[in-house]
Amino acid sequence: MSDDRRTIGSTGEAGRGSRGSSPSSTSRSLVSGAAAKKAPPKKAAPRKKTETGTATPKKSTGASTAGAKKKSTATKKRASPGSASTTRTAAGAGPRLRAVTDDDATAAAAAAAEEAARETRTAGSASMPGIPVEELLQAFLGAAQRVLGSDWEDRLATLLSSLRHRIAGDYDVDEFGFDPQITEILTGAVEPLAESWFRLEVRGAENIPSEGGALLVANHSGTVPIDGIVTGYAVKKYSGRDLRPLGADLVFALPFIGQMARKVGATLACTEDAERLLATGEIAGVWPEGFKGIGKPFAERYKLQRFGRGGFVSSAMRAQVPIVPVSIVGAEEIYPLIGNVPSLARLLGVPYLPITPFFPLLGPLGLIPLPSKWIIEFGEPIRTDAYAPEQADDPMLLFNVTDQVRETIQQTLYALLVDRGNAFF
Repeated sequence: MSDDRRTIGSTGEAGRGSRGSSPSSTSRSLVSGAAAKKAPPKKAAPRKKTETGTATPKKSTGASTAGAKKKSTATKKRASPGSASTTRTAAGAGPRLRAVTDDDATAAAAAAAEEAARETRTAGSASMPGIPVEELLQAFLGAAQRVLGSDWEDRLATLLSSLRHRIAGDYDVDEFGFDPQITEILTGAVEPLAESWFRLEVRGAENIPSEGGALLVANHSGTVPIDGIVTGYAVKKYSGRDLRPLGADLVFALPFIGQMARKVGATLACTEDAERLLATGEIAGVWPEGFKGIGKPFAERYKLQRFGRGGFVSSAMRAQVPIVPVSIVGAEEIYPLIGNVPSLARLLGVPYLPITPFFPLLGPLGLIPLPSKWIIEFGEPIRTDAYAPEQADDPMLLFNVTDQVRETIQQTLYALLVDRGNAFF
């Protein structure tokens, strides 16, 4: 290399001026020209995503220095997560990111819906006023009127009056233990059951004698003898007279039930008691099927069992009173008997131990009777005064009259079943 190229200034070392520390004008011009040649590298264009999700950088037109690389790295670290330069573009990242985004959107929507529902409930509870006492009272009175009838206030007053008389000891009973006040209370208690629950329909009430003795003979069914109670209610309501039932021995042997039966006018189903009641002008009621009728299976419903040996006919003939056939439809469905436990029944001393679709499966709830539609029809009286009282000892005559009463009730049951149709509608 020649001395001309090596010596830049006029004197001294290369690249330094000769006077002091400041470079010469020639050196400054050479430095500025070199700096111009060493221009900083151009910024890389944004990477383009390929079909596979990877980025292909554009080729730079100038050479990159180490300082430029450091600056580029620092810029990437400071970039926002949403920028294109910081997005990782691995091949499987796209679907995974979309799934996370959908879950986040669903969670956000659910949270917003829950918040809106909470605000609605809060606003509703804040704006809902309390139920006035007057409206509760009106609802209670309306329910009482629908269940107990329009004259429920008068009946309640009568009940309270009867209770006051009983507390004071102002009541009478007859020789059989019949208590008229208890009968009035029982009639008032049975009315909602008969009218609202069973929707009772009574036919032929004009066949009940308005005075004098009479013997009402009815079919028996229902697993529990509710039909006798409802029949007594119908007689009291439509004729104003009290029905004096004739019950089996077991009824009066049971605690509390036997005493209550006496108070409502029932007596033992024997010839002597029946004749005494009929001779004094009372209306007696008998259910000749007995426990065979109320304990028969549901498959044999409305098929009359044997009516005994005609003892009730003998009592009516001796007292010279008419026999009124009574047909009851609806009692068979209140407790459908589907089974029996004879061994346990004998152990408990009862005729049968019923099993229904709801008892004992549902416990006490199974004792609620089903709301079947009831029809009670009082048939035309069968006269017995055409026979002499001493003919009551003729077995063939008793059999013929008994069969006549039984056949009348059976045919009436068939007709009533056709008229009623569905048992619960």
